[in-house]
Amino acid sequence: MDLSVIESQLKGKTLQVYWYLLSQSTLVSTGVRKIQRTLGFSSPSIAAYHLEKLASLGLVEKSKIGEYYLTKEVKVGILRLFTRLGRFLVPRYLFYSVLLTTMLIVYIVIYGHSGGIHNIMALIFGFLTCVILWFETLRLWKEKPF
Repeated sequence: MDLSVIESQLKGKTLQVYWYLLSQSTLVSTGVRKIQRTLGFSSPSIAAYHLEKLASLGLVEKSKIGEYYLTKEVKVGILRLFTRLGRFLVPRYLFYSVLLTTMLIVYIVIYGHSGGIHNIMALIFGFLTCVILWFETLRLWKEKPF
C-alpha cells in the first residue's frame, strides 16, 4: 500500500495500537482484550476496529485463533523520528545527544579550562549543542503516542 495512504490513516488511537504492537516482541501475537486493557479503551470493539484498520493497511495480520501480529514496520509521521531498539522506540536525537555530551565531557577532561578564546568558544558551542539536542530528545519523548 502507498505510504501516503498509510500516513493519512495512521493517526490517533490507530497509531497508539500500532505503537503498542511495535513495542512488543515480533514473535508475540496480541489479542483484542489485551490491547483494550493496556491502552485503556472503553470496549474491546474499539481495539478490534483499530486492529482491523491496521490489517486493511497491511501492517498486521490476524491469526486463526483471532490474535494479531505485526507484519510490516513503516516510518510515517512521528514514527520517522523514532528508532526501534528491540522492544523500545527511542527518539533518534537520543543518539546524537549522548554522542555530543560524551564528546563534550571528554573534551573537558582532556583539555580542561585553559581560559583561551578557542577553549571558551568550544565549551560554549559544545554546551549549547548538547542543550538543544537534549531539549529536542525530551520534546519528542513527550510527543510519543502513549
